[in-house]
Amino acid sequence: MLSSPTFADKTGYFPDRSIDSVFYQLNQGLWLIQGKLGEERFRRFMEMSNQMRAYFEADPENKKDDTLKGRDLIAEMEGLLKQSSRKT
Repeated sequence: MLSSPTFADKTGYFPDRSIDSVFYQLNQGLWLIQGKLGEERFRRFMEMSNQMRAYFEADPENKKDDTLKGRDLIAEMEGLLKQSSRKT
């Protein structure tokens, strides 16, 4: 969340990290737990991921509210994932 909206690594430890790599990892992680989430929740998380990426891409310089909207979706997704893990 801290490196949004571009997700570029400023430390130099992960020079290949980008918005593409971060969302690839997120979506692959969601695919891995799809069975635990159930189809409806999985679809919702993928929609959230797509919307989140769209917000970040619309505000690459973090000058509009789109980055904040994307960060809010991260927090919402995190909360829903925690809630899902308690139920299983």
